[in-house]
Amino acid sequence: MLLAELEIFHSRPIAPTRRISIGRAWLPGPPDGSSAGTSPGSGSLLLGAVCARFGPDLAPDRLGEVMELVHELEQGRWVAQPRLRHRLQRDRVGLTRSRQRLYGPNGSGAVEGLICEFDGARATASQLVLGSAYAAGLAGLAVRGEALRAVRRGLAWRGDVGPALFAYLSVGQPSSRPPGAVADPVGWALDVLGFEREVELPAEAAVRQGFREALRAAHPDLGAAEAEAADRIAELSEARRILLAR
Repeated sequence: MLLAELEIFHSRPIAPTRRISIGRAWLPGPPDGSSAGTSPGSGSLLLGAVCARFGPDLAPDRLGEVMELVHELEQGRWVAQPRLRHRLQRDRVGLTRSRQRLYGPNGSGAVEGLICEFDGARATASQLVLGSAYAAGLAGLAVRGEALRAVRRGLAWRGDVGPALFAYLSVGQPSSRPPGAVADPVGWALDVLGFEREVELPAEAAVRQGFREALRAAHPDLGAAEAEAADRIAELSEARRILLAR
């Protein structure tokens, strides 16, 4: 049965003015209606799966730009346009539709048997990842946080879209935050992003730059170990969040 669906409208890849719009976004939350602290709903699983499928096709710099966008959406900040050379709009006239769907045997919330139907023949990876991020940011308050977390986790994933991915999206990293991050989150974040533990904390611009550089180094396309990329990218994202929220 159909569990979630997302329509992304976009211009042709060769169009001089690149545009993107969100169509039907049926992104259910957890079956029991609960929010934080529970497994994500089928809508969040779909968004994370789209990002996991098409995120690896992004160049390291493009991946960094999308991660920046997700952080801005999480913070509820005004999002400057365009992003990844695409301008978000409501009008869909003249745009092409790509539909992403999640199917499952029932609505129990179990990850076994989940199947994604990806429609990426007429869209670029940038368009589909951007659309998923914007759809998460436009979700209702009750599920917006979990949807954006699923997008971040999907972008960090390196592997097939299957049970292992859905389990990862459901529980996050297999272990909790490192002990150092619990005892001294700012100090841990500084270490992760390569900053000295100085008296003055780095400026916001320096944090963003350090994050982008570390993210490029962690990207498998530049030689990083693919098996470790997901946890490393998630770790960098958490460190960035801590420093920018201080």
